[in-house]
Amino acid sequence: MSSLDKELLGARVRVVKESGVPDRSAQSDPEVEATVSRMLSEIEAEGMDAVRRYARELDGDRSDSFLISSPQLEAAGEELPESLREALRAGAERTGRFATLQRERLLDFEEEVVPGVVCGQRHIPVQSVGAYLPAGRFPLLASAFMTVGVAGVAGVPNLVACTPPSRDGVAHPAVLYAAHLSGAEQVYALGGVQALASMAFGLLDAPPSDLIVGAGNAYVAAAKRQLFGQVGIDVLAGPSEVAVIADDSAPTEMVAADLLGQAEHGPTSPACLVTTSERIAAEIEEEIARQLEGLDTASIAGAAWRDFGSVYLAEDRRAAVDIMNLLAPEHLEVLAEDLDWYLENLTSYGSLFLGPWSTVAYADKGMSGTNHVLPTGRNARFTGGLSVAGFMKCVTYQRATKEATATQAEPVVTISEFEGMPAHRDSAALRLRMLRSG
Repeated sequence: MSSLDKELLGARVRVVKESGVPDRSAQSDPEVEATVSRMLSEIEAEGMDAVRRYARELDGDRSDSFLISSPQLEAAGEELPESLREALRAGAERTGRFATLQRERLLDFEEEVVPGVVCGQRHIPVQSVGAYLPAGRFPLLASAFMTVGVAGVAGVPNLVACTPPSRDGVAHPAVLYAAHLSGAEQVYALGGVQALASMAFGLLDAPPSDLIVGAGNAYVAAAKRQLFGQVGIDVLAGPSEVAVIADDSAPTEMVAADLLGQAEHGPTSPACLVTTSERIAAEIEEEIARQLEGLDTASIAGAAWRDFGSVYLAEDRRAAVDIMNLLAPEHLEVLAEDLDWYLENLTSYGSLFLGPWSTVAYADKGMSGTNHVLPTGRNARFTGGLSVAGFMKCVTYQRATKEATATQAEPVVTISEFEGMPAHRDSAALRLRMLRSG
């Protein structure tokens, strides 16, 4: 929390542990930004020649075509254990189901607002989408469900996906199988900035993307930032975040496990605990240390907790909620009693997980069905995460009858004359003259 945050909260919160590292998002690193800017300029000017050069240099891929054929996509699952194929099928189905429920509730309508003036709204799919499917430190298999699959539910007609290959030029088979389950038809073994640029500039066998979605490293985030405006983007996501509200009913073991479950995303992933329990505040450090001893990703999760972990002791649940509404975390768990009260009073989060039988890990892997592409860096104060609505444009239209002319034109003439905008005035006045002339 900042000093201003603490001033606003006053004595209602006590700092037990706090990050000693100043906030600095990876996507704003000047060196990263400069490198990405140079790469985008070269790819825009030189096209696929620059893409192939960067693919050789950064991915070790020397092929002329990066396209993964439909038979290769379908066959990718043959390399995987049946248990994993079954789990991925479940994730794809549930994510698609939730997106379908969302789509059904995006209603088009048309109504008469004043006599003779009909206004309406329509939800129109974005026409071309590029999806980035990360496969860096961990192959995040559910990413295809959240991007490719949800775009399909939205009705996007042109969709292309890219995923980084390994050094031998082969993409991860589980990522490919997840993409296949999500309905992907055009997938390219292409990573990083060169992948985003290829999709944005229309260098692959698809139209230039109107929207680019999907998580990635600092270079991918910087490319999205610099391409924004030429294309739309989902979110400018930084390191994955988790926050937990816990009262005295919560098991300390569960609190620690859920904090570490997100901290293992990367060594700069923030993990925050806000508790009203003196017991949990006193026990949490020891319990996290105990769990780290048996964790294969302890070097990652431990560094994240050490450098970016925080614990705040709140005087009551109102103070706990006020803290979280200031922090606006990406993922927010509530391990407490009276969950409906928290649902009503929490206002700033990417996605909310209520009660001990919910955990961020379920949504991360697609098992609950909600989207895991979410705002970080307190951006949840003003935006939600990716959803089926993110692939659609809510547009409006109007039509008016001749008889409704005076109702609209006369006030417009009055307002336009006052504003000093004669062309607006004349546009309305013309219709008044036509009306009066018969």
